[in-house]
Amino acid sequence: MSGTRTGSAVSPFRQPKAVFAVAFACVVSFMGIGLVDPILPAISHELHASPSQVTLLFTSYLVVTAVAMLITNWVSSRIGAKKTLIAGLFTIVIFSALAGASPSISGIIGFRAGWGVGNALFIATSLAVIVASASGGFAGAIVLYETALGIGIAIGPLLGGTLGEISWRGPFYGVAALMAIALIATIVLVQPTPKPAHTTGLSAPLRALKHRGLLTLSLTALCYNWAFFTVLGYAPFPMGLSPIKLGLVFTGWGILVALFAVLGAPRLQARLGIAITMYANLAAFAVAVLVIAIWTTDRAVLIPAVIISGIFIGVNNTITTQAVMTVSPVEKPVASAAYSFVRFIGGGLAPYAAGRMVLAAGIHVPFYIATGALLVGIGILTTAHRLLNQAERIQAEQVTGPAAGPVPASTEPAGALIPVEARA
Repeated sequence: MSGTRTGSAVSPFRQPKAVFAVAFACVVSFMGIGLVDPILPAISHELHASPSQVTLLFTSYLVVTAVAMLITNWVSSRIGAKKTLIAGLFTIVIFSALAGASPSISGIIGFRAGWGVGNALFIATSLAVIVASASGGFAGAIVLYETALGIGIAIGPLLGGTLGEISWRGPFYGVAALMAIALIATIVLVQPTPKPAHTTGLSAPLRALKHRGLLTLSLTALCYNWAFFTVLGYAPFPMGLSPIKLGLVFTGWGILVALFAVLGAPRLQARLGIAITMYANLAAFAVAVLVIAIWTTDRAVLIPAVIISGIFIGVNNTITTQAVMTVSPVEKPVASAAYSFVRFIGGGLAPYAAGRMVLAAGIHVPFYIATGALLVGIGILTTAHRLLNQAERIQAEQVTGPAAGPVPASTEPAGALIPVEARA
């Protein structure tokens, strides 16, 4: 498949103030993903919890985020996008502060679950708001969103490690303070949004998954997120580093996530096309995780392999999100909720499953399973090759205008691939 210049004309950083306000809140929200990484061993030691128990900080957060995604459109279609953003941010502020004040591991796990509800309300709505409000085109909006994700993931471990040197409670309070700033910025800078013309039912995201393209890419993302969060959630334990050193390791990893989400992914897609980029990237990620599986107890190999894996995570985040939002036949908020529901299920279950596998079979096993999950994801992706070609064509048209000539044959109605308002 010949490459198309789908990313070269995009200028994602010329945006209205409201877009940057939401993007800043996205940065802080995504900091919550990597924030706890440097303090996982410290929490385990201070609260006398096993690594398996501590990984539930990821599982409760992400599984609840996934399930709560199913109600985000129901809420936002009734109160509007801005109020939904505010509700999500306020919930995160409250529950991150409560997690910092908790005296027990079970309390932190529970408050992380509440944090996940706010995260779901915010994430699904923020992507839709950025896509709707950003200048520079749909692809540029996705790049901006993934930039916020990468920066948040990069800064989160550094903040977590720095504050974790003082106390494991510090990172939770830090997120609460930063989210409070993001909340104020959203209230002040984001214009009030009217309620949608029609409300969305609770079952809309699940019904959207009947579309083969959305379901296929979501299942691919589930497999990828299983590997992603196995590395993120369990790799800190065999490293045996202090919170600040762990923070630096995952900051290096997060910087690569950000750089390759913003710079690497568009260039690779322009040169290789969506399908080849996704296949090659998932295969390279599988090799990196396999290296981690083989040399789990060798820090000289483990640490560089974890950092390098950020390259493949950054590329995958941008390419897959852009593709799934293009091929979906439903409104962007519904597509985002359905996609996030499926992928976060994989991300949420993986760290806890890793902890249980270590107890049952050894520390290398979770990473071998994660490698296998990536190979399964590649297999699933091969069933969507025609849809990936369509996504690439549509994205090219958004940059250069519709190409003359007949529309390629499709298993889905061409006009149903992307809402009319998203093409403007």
